[in-house]
Amino acid sequence: MDHLIWVIFGAAAIDSINPCAFSVLLITLGFLLSLGFSRIKVLLIGSTYIFGVFVAYISIGLGILQTLTAFGAPHFMAKAGALILIIFGLINFAGEIFPNFPIKLAIPASAKPKMAALMAKASMPTAFVLGLLVAMYEFPCTGGPYFLVLGLLHDQKTFWQGFGYLIIYNLIFIAPLVIILTLASNKTLHTKVEEWKKTKRGGIKIWGAVALIVLGFIILITQ
Repeated sequence: MDHLIWVIFGAAAIDSINPCAFSVLLITLGFLLSLGFSRIKVLLIGSTYIFGVFVAYISIGLGILQTLTAFGAPHFMAKAGALILIIFGLINFAGEIFPNFPIKLAIPASAKPKMAALMAKASMPTAFVLGLLVAMYEFPCTGGPYFLVLGLLHDQKTFWQGFGYLIIYNLIFIAPLVIILTLASNKTLHTKVEEWKKTKRGGIKIWGAVALIVLGFIILITQ
């Protein structure tokens, strides 16, 4: 199997455990359940939110890949992506170890009122827009692995081959969201998932940061 597939699986898996999208999905599901919506309705709205995240990430990836293709610079972008990955990992690690660390890779506070307003409308169209917004706002805190993969695709694949790999990456990226939606659309399980997130969030971020740093160094050494 192409070694790039393994890098994509690893980077997407690391990217997918970032709590940004998890948190918004859980808050949205909790709100829908509190309104007494049926599980089918909750699943439909939650699925639309996830589809919005998927569409936004594909669009961001294609835009960056097309820009890189236009500017050329072969055999450089993979290493640049690896450096970005290491920087993201170090910032995330420092943010968890030192609560007062000045740089935070998270959804900005200014975006939260807009998201709350979309949640309050509780419809499939607004859920799709919410997914788009979350993906765009969370990209600064989840984009490290994506930059790495885009750099590798630019250096090793044609644009359309890269498009196929982006589909694979983003399907892996949204897989945990699909699992969480399936579990948390049940009111009892939603409470348990929320409790799990609260107790495990710090550990997930630390180990995710370490994984980013390690993957970045591996790419730097092997490319």
